[in-house]
Amino acid sequence: MSAIRYVTFLLLLILSFSVAHPANAAVCQNYHGHRVCILSIERSAKNYWEYKAAVSVDDVKQPTKVYNCRSQVKILKDGTFIPFADKDSGELICRFFKR
Repeated sequence: MSAIRYVTFLLLLILSFSVAHPANAAVCQNYHGHRVCILSIERSAKNYWEYKAAVSVDDVKQPTKVYNCRSQVKILKDGTFIPFADKDSGELICRFFKR
């Protein structure tokens, strides 16, 4: 009886390691002392230099913005243009996808 329990336990243990767990799709990098994660990103079909991205900086999710890599500006949902600051996450997005 104990051999059956041992084999059952061993099979359950092997089965638990064979199941693939979902992967975290966020791309994270340390960028000038901050942990910047790209949570989702879409490239513009019309303007290939624009990316609509959701970013978190130090695990604080930022609102989704459009990053214009040609003009080096962020476009908010209300249409406001904000130039990239020094060491901005927009620079990371533009540099990361130039590769």
